[in-house]
Amino acid sequence: MLLGTNDLQGYPIHATDGDIGHVDQFYFDDEAWAVRYLVIDTGHWLTGKRVLISPIAISGINRGTKRFDAGLTKEQVKDSPDVDTHRTISRQREVEYFNYYGWPYYWYGGGLWAGAFYPGALNMARALDAESGARPKSPVELSDSHLRSTKVVLNYHVEAADGEIGHVEDFIMDDQTWTIRYLVVNTRDWWPGNRVLVPPQWIDQLNWAESRVYVGVDRASIKSAPQYESSSLITREYEQKLYGHYGRPGYWNVKSIGSSGRALRPCEPKKQHKQQNQSGGS
Repeated sequence: MLLGTNDLQGYPIHATDGDIGHVDQFYFDDEAWAVRYLVIDTGHWLTGKRVLISPIAISGINRGTKRFDAGLTKEQVKDSPDVDTHRTISRQREVEYFNYYGWPYYWYGGGLWAGAFYPGALNMARALDAESGARPKSPVELSDSHLRSTKVVLNYHVEAADGEIGHVEDFIMDDQTWTIRYLVVNTRDWWPGNRVLVPPQWIDQLNWAESRVYVGVDRASIKSAPQYESSSLITREYEQKLYGHYGRPGYWNVKSIGSSGRALRPCEPKKQHKQQNQSGGS
């Protein structure tokens, strides 16, 4: 099912032995366009501390009771490595986090989740490693982390090929793979009262310094596309009409375990890109 991250914000997280807090925001990978962490505000339990929970640990999203179920204990969460969510989360910090839980690293294996489609597969791999006595290996080289905060990217301006069309209002993710399938763009300053969906693979450039998203689609095509109603579920029928309108293949027809889209061309030099890679806070 496709779910909006705005709707999921505020959901409580239920561990195996009680609640640990509520979802404050999400961190997504701006290369693979997948949600890598939930940022949890622990409230009075850990005196307002924020902790990371990987989708690997999420056993279910209960839309009826509006909560996430996690296969972790409160003690595990309490003793997990400290992460400052107001600063960039480095790959080294991710390594420490994954080693603590004994999970394989999601960034190895050539796929969305270490060669798998679903984050839960890494939890199964941990169980198999535990049986065999294997431990995760530390990587020889650490690549840069590509994590972004959904809170930071909300309200980024969105530019079509021939002019501005609006701003980022929400992210639509697949609750099985945790892939971000669409950015919801509010067009109120150009086309009042309407919202459009933009798949990440149609994005040409992300300019973090200027807080802008550049889309390789013209305004006329966007305006004549099937309208998006935020109150309605996104069905496959609607998606087929959307992709058909633009004459592009649907993601469900792409036989790939890797990222949800092609590599992006950052507008700024690599050094500046690192400086701008702030995860943000609440």
